[in-house]
Amino acid sequence: MNDILYDVLDQWKSAIDDHDPQRAAALFTNDAIFQGLHPYGVGRDAVAEYYESQPIGLSPQYKLLETRQLADDTLLGYLAVDFSFTDRPAISVNLLVILRQAADGWLISHYQVSRL
Repeated sequence: MNDILYDVLDQWKSAIDDHDPQRAAALFTNDAIFQGLHPYGVGRDAVAEYYESQPIGLSPQYKLLETRQLADDTLLGYLAVDFSFTDRPAISVNLLVILRQAADGWLISHYQVSRL
């Protein structure tokens, strides 16, 4: 279970580090609920738009705090994430992700950030 979460989250981190919004969005389901620090959106287009609006140099450092297997095809991860910037202090948040197993692998179906 943790291996699956780390695999998806490492890909998510890499896409953000590379400022590649389309690659980040591809890690989400077509109907994913996405709540960053701005108003929520639904679907890959909303995810791509959110990450496109983020500054180049944004980089998440995460620590997986809790995991749960909700069903055979559904995993929950609860993380502490520090988003660092090139020109201002880092932002620390809690992040809840729900992953679902799809035909093409595990994808994020729910993403919920809360500021500390």
